[in-house]
Amino acid sequence: MSDPDNKSRREFLRESAGGLVAAAVGAPALTAATEPAARPEPGPRIVRVPASYYQQFDADPNRDVPAEGYGGWKKAAMELDLRHTAVVVMHAWDSGTPAEFPGWYRCVEYIPRANAICREVFPKLLSGVRAAGVPLFHFVGGGRYYENLPGYQRAKKLAAEPPKARETIAADPTLERLRQFRSDNVFVGKHNQADVAAGFARLDFAPEARPLGEEGVAEDGEQLFGLCKAAGVNHLVYAGFAINWCLLLSPGGMHEMSGAGILCSAFRDATTAVENKDSARRQWAKELGLWRVALAFGFVFDVDEFLAAARGAGPPGVAGS
Repeated sequence: MSDPDNKSRREFLRESAGGLVAAAVGAPALTAATEPAARPEPGPRIVRVPASYYQQFDADPNRDVPAEGYGGWKKAAMELDLRHTAVVVMHAWDSGTPAEFPGWYRCVEYIPRANAICREVFPKLLSGVRAAGVPLFHFVGGGRYYENLPGYQRAKKLAAEPPKARETIAADPTLERLRQFRSDNVFVGKHNQADVAAGFARLDFAPEARPLGEEGVAEDGEQLFGLCKAAGVNHLVYAGFAINWCLLLSPGGMHEMSGAGILCSAFRDATTAVENKDSARRQWAKELGLWRVALAFGFVFDVDEFLAAARGAGPPGVAGS
């Protein structure tokens, strides 16, 4: 939660105009450990999926607020090749109950919304993706609950050696006190710290988001990149939590993966956001998070529309399907 998105405005404009560059500013270069074995290229699995995008032009200087001249949200049928598209579920955790970890629920107010999405959206999303033969990856973190899974062992083998730890500035007592003040008074709150630590100590997948079989499980961007390269994936569609935080800036998030040449999109109805006191009632932070995705990274899809298109693509591996 502390990695800043330090891409400059000039670089963002250059990338938006000319397409994705090979590496984003501040994102490590990702490389796979081994080349996948050569195999016959299956036929294309082209589908057309309604996608939301945001038209960030033209500001109208004659208006009191020039940005109100922007086109805003629009929708168009976009062509996807399901051979090169994968769904990735990030940080879909079993966070226990308010009775078990009241402090965790007091400082992470979106947990009930995330739980509802896991119950109501994930079953149809994950089963539909699996049935359509679209690659499904899981991005994990915060514990060791995934280390025995075959998909995680596979991801480790596919990943290059992890990059050398970044050098950091040593803290002095003043800096340590500033950080402690933030922990006590900004997030998570001194009286909530024990509950949050206890929750993370027994972290697990949400039941609806548990990987099946050998589905890829990654804990860092190198592993996720390795899974993408082995599967021939160049477009990730994210689900999970939260759209304006981990999905953007955590390791394996959109900022890092877009720097590796991967288009990063999201499902509107399979995510929620970190909200504040003023935004929570109308979920304004979610709306801004989706706008950020549409402006800087990819597209925004609705689960039902994506699945309907995937069902119509035919079985994977069939030429011309």
